[in-house]
Amino acid sequence: MSNPFEEFVAEYRDDPVKFVVEVLGAKPLPYQAEFLQAIADGERKMSVRSGHGTGKSTSASWAMLWYVLLRFPNKVVVTAPTSGQLFDALFAELKRWINELPKQLQPMLTVKSDRVELAAAPSEAFISARTSRAETPEALAGVHSENVLLVVDEASGVPEKVFEAAAGSMSGHSATTILLSNPTRSSGTFFESQTRLAGSWWTRRWSCVDSPLVSEEFVDEMRMRYGEDSNAFRIRVLGEFPNADDSAIIPFHLIEGAMKRDIEVTPDMKPVWAIDPARFGSDRTAFCKRVGNVVTEIKSWQGVDLMGTVGRVMAEYEALPMSQRPSEILVDSIGLGGGVVDRLRELGAPVRGVNVSEAPSLGQTYNNLRTELWFKTKAWLEDRSCKLPHNEDLIADLAGIQYSFASSGKMQAESKDSMKRRGLKSPDLADALCLTMASDAVTALSGRSSQWSQPLRRGLKGIA
Repeated sequence: MSNPFEEFVAEYRDDPVKFVVEVLGAKPLPYQAEFLQAIADGERKMSVRSGHGTGKSTSASWAMLWYVLLRFPNKVVVTAPTSGQLFDALFAELKRWINELPKQLQPMLTVKSDRVELAAAPSEAFISARTSRAETPEALAGVHSENVLLVVDEASGVPEKVFEAAAGSMSGHSATTILLSNPTRSSGTFFESQTRLAGSWWTRRWSCVDSPLVSEEFVDEMRMRYGEDSNAFRIRVLGEFPNADDSAIIPFHLIEGAMKRDIEVTPDMKPVWAIDPARFGSDRTAFCKRVGNVVTEIKSWQGVDLMGTVGRVMAEYEALPMSQRPSEILVDSIGLGGGVVDRLRELGAPVRGVNVSEAPSLGQTYNNLRTELWFKTKAWLEDRSCKLPHNEDLIADLAGIQYSFASSGKMQAESKDSMKRRGLKSPDLADALCLTMASDAVTALSGRSSQWSQPLRRGLKGIA
């Protein structure tokens, strides 16, 4: 008498593409089918760099589901740099495809919050989701079975300590390692797998331009937002690594890393607010709130006069209890900002005007205070202990501004007018964020940023 499950295994064990088509009812694109078949053909080290939305999470979910059902016994471990990336993206996609299994197959799997098990043998066949952090690098360590599948999502952001700890698991003859990522960083294991060590890895690039899953509108929007020659466009659309000679002040991977990081607000720290005022026209008034190492809110508005801006800020200020009010409200006081400073001071707010065109505290290095604040923000991000809210306009602002050297040899941040001539918007949100770095109350800097261990006080107007 035939065994239906044995027939199922015989039919699909060596054909994941057929499994996806006939069992899950999906139709893989040619590059997804090539990826799936490479696993079945015995490729042990696979690395895929891609733009956004090309279907890498879906492809990985198909692979994991096929593997756990058809390669008994097995251990599948999936990881990403943060719990948000892991559980809200890839693991959620995996659960979606489990629900697409035929009804007679679904009882074979037990789905838990961080684990999917084969119901008949939960310790011998499972998918385990583990976050990769530098302080707990054992996410991929000690994984041994007759069949092992290691899936690393957003691999460019995974700390190197995790890969070092995983060396034993990854080197086993029965282990298949899959690295998937937007190529945000030109260093580390993922970069090496696609460049210097590419001869020993199965490597592919999935570009948004070539993928029918990505709309032309998205590509056009990214081109208009960042510029076709920018690193942001290379990474997010083309699936290419950033140019090493790019003159942007803040590398793209630092921005994305801060937006995906899991960091909580320190409850005993007072907020600092910053305002980069505009009046009418295309520029925006930008408003940033920071508590220690966490930017809790950043927003902008247009077409509001200066007193309207003051009214908005004061309404938020007065709605808070005293313990939650900002210790400082920093305002770019050049031009229009002077009126905002005067009125907020008149209303009793703890305002301080900051003239970003004046001399910096590190006068031998930077041409003006604005440039110093931008590089101070870069150092803050490099410390990798801060968090930004996910905001596409903020990404464009931070990634877009470049630097040059003045005739004096000092570093100089690109002006807003220069950015507009390159077809980019004024970086108002980023300027507001950088303005919070002028605060006496919250420096939140350590490590390599220790050159700014003292507050920036040079020539700044005192609090009223």
